Amino acid sequence: MKEREIALFTLIDILEESAYNNIILRKTLDRHSELNAVQKAFVTELVNGVLRNLINIDYIIDKFSNTLVDKMKPFIACNLRLGVYQIMYMDKIPVSAACNEAVKLAKKRHFGSLSGFVNGVLRAVARNREAIEYPKDKADYISVRYSYPKWIIEYWLEEMDIDTVEKMCIANNSSPRVSICVNTLKTHKAALALMLEKEGMEINGNTLLDNSLYLYRTNNIAESPSYKKGLFHIMDESSVIAVKALDPQKGSTVLDVCAAPGGKSFAIAEAMENTGKVISGDIYEHKVELIRQGAERLGLDCIEARLRDASLPDGTMADWVVVDAPCSGLGLVRKKPDIKYTKSKEDIESLVKIQREILSAAEKSVKEKGALLYSTCTVSHRENIDNVRWFCEKFDFEPVGIKLPKGVKYPSAEKGYIQILPCDYYTDGFFIAKLRRK
Repeated sequence: MKEREIALFTLIDILEESAYNNIILRKTLDRHSELNAVQKAFVTELVNGVLRNLINIDYIIDKFSNTLVDKMKPFIACNLRLGVYQIMYMDKIPVSAACNEAVKLAKKRHFGSLSGFVNGVLRAVARNREAIEYPKDKADYISVRYSYPKWIIEYWLEEMDIDTVEKMCIANNSSPRVSICVNTLKTHKAALALMLEKEGMEINGNTLLDNSLYLYRTNNIAESPSYKKGLFHIMDESSVIAVKALDPQKGSTVLDVCAAPGGKSFAIAEAMENTGKVISGDIYEHKVELIRQGAERLGLDCIEARLRDASLPDGTMADWVVVDAPCSGLGLVRKKPDIKYTKSKEDIESLVKIQREILSAAEKSVKEKGALLYSTCTVSHRENIDNVRWFCEKFDFEPVGIKLPKGVKYPSAEKGYIQILPCDYYTDGFFIAKLRRK
């Protein structure tokens, strides 16, 4: 199977089964071991590119087709989507190649009678791609042009101006970079960069934080000798900022209540120089085991991974409690573009209930004069600042000023919280609040 054909059937699986794109894509690429790194990257770009721009692509197809996308057979719809993505977003792909390959796929998969239709729609799109008319209303325009359901745009407009929302949507539609956290107990940034370059990766050390690196031309990071030696772990800089905001002291006890896959626990243990204790909890045994394996690889023996339900207090007491709560994930759209289409406003209300249950349980684990760090990987006032206000009203806590790394600027840090937008530093969208028991 060629790359476009693999991408086509991957898209059908994701869209027809409402499956997670990263899981389906990973399984598909593992199954096609005959593909080299460049071919796998092309398949990934096609699949994630269509998903990032799905609403816009369908809007364009409907402009030039007598049959609306939602009335088409899944194979034809996804074949056209791939063609339109290549025409509209991939300058290096000739229009002729995008059209011809789509026609070949239609014929190969017994849709020969529709091959002329496929060719006609794609040729029409190519001829008119500079003259696509979009909605005049700015909110409608953003929804269509950047492929966000209208409810998300309206939801964000409750808290942000329309220009900020547009900038955020543009940033979220860019391809994500791989960010790693240096294990400062075993190496330092410059030395690790040299090692990774020798392993064939392209490195950018001009990062937001002093213990992070950006990686490019990566294939299977888990096979990297430096990774196996525990010299780093994969972690977005927004999550590292949360650990720096926590500022745990050496010898402290830290409880990370929703720890899997363990990134924050690892960064906390490194910040405390492998002293004290980091209790990393998760409700699923297989995820607890992943934390154990990660801590062992990194040489972090101060981490104790436990099977525990974050919504139920168990008597554990800690100087610092971290609640990285399950959330809507609207800050992760760059990495998981399907999130835009699978979440609803009702989901957010359900998640708020769960978040408050977890916060209520976590509060009981904070020692006198201790602190709680609340974070999410979303841009959602109901899940973020509303929860902080609720928590401080219900329990005897108050916000405490956050000390941010050099280069990271948010005026609200003095009030004890920050909302990182994807367009600020091209990290994940992330919320962080630090709360102290009075």
